[in-house]
Amino acid sequence: MRPLQKVEMDVFETMLARRSVRGYKAQDVDQVTTHILLEAAVRAPTAMHQEPWAFVIIQDRTLLSNLSDRAKPLFLADIKTQQDSAEHANHTMDVLSKPDFNIFYDAGTLILICGKTDAASFSADCWLAAENLMLAACAMGLGSCVIGCAIPVFNISEVKAMLGIPNEFSVVAPIILGFAEDETVMPNPRKPPVILTSLAAT
Repeated sequence: MRPLQKVEMDVFETMLARRSVRGYKAQDVDQVTTHILLEAAVRAPTAMHQEPWAFVIIQDRTLLSNLSDRAKPLFLADIKTQQDSAEHANHTMDVLSKPDFNIFYDAGTLILICGKTDAASFSADCWLAAENLMLAACAMGLGSCVIGCAIPVFNISEVKAMLGIPNEFSVVAPIILGFAEDETVMPNPRKPPVILTSLAAT
């Protein structure tokens, strides 16, 4: 395993600093860094040690733009069938309907975390790997964002074949990476934890 880059934040500081970045500089993420992030991803918990994850790295901006164009109409169609709030749905549809809108926010790197579907907890394992990857990226000075609206397009047979994803795998978490265009944007605040029940021995 490659030695990890030295980072200035401890784990809790990184959790507090992570945010979803939706604006990126033209600077590319090098391959050494992407592989370090994957090494962080595979240290995630995994049910029964099955490690069902596999990864696709896309760093071709033309391909990313084409995939964005394919993904938008699928997600728009999905929105129309959901019982979502009218205000939220209308805003999302307005944004996605713009021809020049790129759902990957012009990031130069997209990592697809794929799960082997015969593993009982493949989806949960992949999301745990995704969190590891995004926290490691934050600690290394990179921005990241999950692009959930892209999931449907990556699970089309034709697209999977184009990207070399075997049939037994499903794309779970598409994550963009890059250097944040605005490094001053703070993470969104969170509500206090909602504790439904707290049970302790008497």
